[in-house]
Amino acid sequence: MTRPVLTISSKNYSSWSLRGWLLCQLAGLEIEEQVVSIDDPANRAELLLLAPSVLVPRLTQNGVSVWDTLAIAEYLAELYPSAGMLPADRAARAHCRSISGEIHSGFYNLRSALPMNLKARHTNFKIFAGAQPDIDRVETIWKECLARWGGPFLFGAKPTIADAMYAPVCTRFITYGVPLAETSKAYCETIMKWPPMVEWFAAANAEPEELAELDVEF
Repeated sequence: MTRPVLTISSKNYSSWSLRGWLLCQLAGLEIEEQVVSIDDPANRAELLLLAPSVLVPRLTQNGVSVWDTLAIAEYLAELYPSAGMLPADRAARAHCRSISGEIHSGFYNLRSALPMNLKARHTNFKIFAGAQPDIDRVETIWKECLARWGGPFLFGAKPTIADAMYAPVCTRFITYGVPLAETSKAYCETIMKWPPMVEWFAAANAEPEELAELDVEF
């Protein structure tokens, strides 16, 4: 049987690709990666937040094509229920879906002010005033989840769809040295030690491609 294909973009710059890939890892799905070059005009537009829609990542399996990270998440959770991508408790599942939808559809100021760049490290980075409310909201979400479900992941001992959705936010906070509460720092450390994240980072660091617009010194 042919392996499912996940079409992704740059591992260094593409937060959507990271989310899609993490979702496949959560499902235990063995995939073939198909990488779209950052020189592709449509892909470049997405990475620079100039595109009206995000078409990468895209999962293709047995004649089914699914794009949009939440669609991929729900598709995989339905297809592989034993993987536990959603919490077992109904209230927790509802909460997981809600905060995943929130990060998926909002936080534009955070995305634009702190673009994902895994190779970069900025010190004394001045946070754009418009992005601070987004940062505060993320921390509130994390604090509530960790307090209610005990951590170290957002819904307990095992990662869920929500952790895949918020993982790129952790990388942004680290890249730009965003001051965080201790609980948020601990959560970011948990995400960064998550084996799929370690694997993704290694691949990102090996990428030769650079997107000059996102490699400037702020």
